[in-house]
Amino acid sequence: MRLHAAAPLRKVRALILAAGRGERMRPLTDHTPKPLLAVQGKPLVQRWVETLRAGGVDEIVINTAWLGEKIESYFSLQRPSEGRKQLSNQESSSDGDCIRFSSEGRDFGHALETAGGIVRALPLLASRDDDIFWVVAGDIFAPDFVCAPAAVERLAASDRLAHLWLVPNPAHKTEGDFAIDANGGALNDAPAGGVQYTFSTIALYRRALFEQPWCDIPSGNPQGLAAPLAPLLRKAIAAGRVSAELYEGAWTDVGTPERLAQLNAAA
Repeated sequence: MRLHAAAPLRKVRALILAAGRGERMRPLTDHTPKPLLAVQGKPLVQRWVETLRAGGVDEIVINTAWLGEKIESYFSLQRPSEGRKQLSNQESSSDGDCIRFSSEGRDFGHALETAGGIVRALPLLASRDDDIFWVVAGDIFAPDFVCAPAAVERLAASDRLAHLWLVPNPAHKTEGDFAIDANGGALNDAPAGGVQYTFSTIALYRRALFEQPWCDIPSGNPQGLAAPLAPLLRKAIAAGRVSAELYEGAWTDVGTPERLAQLNAAA
């Protein structure tokens, strides 16, 4: 029996980023894509699927590259009757409770980085009417995070292009990425005496952030351009179009075998 939160007031989809090679996780990722590594008995990507569905998100896109066929096979085995569509079809569907794949490795032979991957998946993530979507990273362990429909509604009621969740800086990344002002706006740099936090990679975005004038890559990224997300975010933050909040729940970037072992030892 699946448990769902109250249905959101608008259709919201999600992208789980799962295309990376996971170089720092080798040799574990030589034969297993990082999002399929198990933390406390469950693959990281499966945890995010469950978290998103608990928040009322029934249509999920997973982008893949390195060993992407194993991620697709995993979900086919989990849901053998579920139809799977590739992004190359450029199709959307009203069918609920489904997982689709943006197969960057199959289509282009390489991962497209975060912004490139989001733009590639954009036709499956957002429409003009339902223009807000979640993006989470498949290698992040955040067991208590809630994908709350209320967060979607707050972004929809604002003029912001994105809402970011920041976390206290972990031991392996002490410099941080962004700060938060007194009104909940994201800042590229903390003011004197302020605190710079780490971007959790959990965020809500509007479709418009990945279109002109903010992004130069055409929707669907037909040329397979690889592009990082940070410059795009910093541009929108400088224009005052991004909000943020601090998340202080359990959060781990499962980026090394040591961190994975520590999480599993704590089970």
